[in-house]
Amino acid sequence: MHKFIKYPIYWDLSSLKDSLVLMTKIILLALLFTVFLKNSAFADEMVESGKWGNTLDEVEKEQPVKQIGKAVFSVFIWDVYESELSTSSGQYPEISKNGTLIYKINYLRSISSKELIQRTIEQWQHLGIKEDVYNAFTPKLKQIWPDVKSGDNLTLVVEQNRSAFYFNDQFAGSIDDADFAPLFLDIWLSENTSEPKLRTTLLGN
Repeated sequence: MHKFIKYPIYWDLSSLKDSLVLMTKIILLALLFTVFLKNSAFADEMVESGKWGNTLDEVEKEQPVKQIGKAVFSVFIWDVYESELSTSSGQYPEISKNGTLIYKINYLRSISSKELIQRTIEQWQHLGIKEDVYNAFTPKLKQIWPDVKSGDNLTLVVEQNRSAFYFNDQFAGSIDDADFAPLFLDIWLSENTSEPKLRTTLLGN
């Protein structure tokens, strides 16, 4: 007849308890690390938006602007967007060192982010801007610009050589490069723009 050897059960339970505690700690650490990675981009956006107002209303209350001109861009018989140019001084270029420039585009037709960027590149090419110059900004624009629908608006705010975009009056992202704002605004305001009539109206002439 076989005899079974009995081991103290408290030893097995104690070891199991320690293992479960260790595994729980490891799982929690893994979850926290995953959450950190997932939200790192969000954290960057929070830091970025801290330099700007969260809404366009906040920007305009802090630094009031005066409208210079307003114009509608059309292709054949279809209105594509309406845009308006405003600055603190009511002049362009903005003459105040600490002034603000706001260029707001109200879309009257839907357009994808991809097409929006492509149209922007085409206009830069029309102006003779070198590819390596505008390619420095297109990755950031892909992050900031969403698909737009009829009724949406996209606004550029320029302060002290820094640029920020607001989508439907909410902060969307910024580009802290002094070269960007003139490059972007030249699409409409350069003497070599593809739409000279639009330029004339935006400048209030």
